[in-house]
Amino acid sequence: MKRIVGFVRRNSSAFLWGAWALFFAVYEAIALANKKDDDTLSENTRKLFRIRSSKAGRAIFTVILGGGAAWFLLHILTETM
Repeated sequence: MKRIVGFVRRNSSAFLWGAWALFFAVYEAIALANKKDDDTLSENTRKLFRIRSSKAGRAIFTVILGGGAAWFLLHILTETM
């Protein structure tokens, strides 16, 4: 039992990230399958940033996504931040 508890403690972060990814994948798959409006991540992102009607919304979204991707790339490659 101690070995199991130790294993879970050492890998709790991996379990939590895996559970989050699994939940997201299942939720998104259900949303894609039922074809309702405004239930997928993409649809809600477009709505939040008003992608279809606002150039400012498009620009803000681009800066946020591009900046986040650039930061993550540097974070992984340089093992800093």
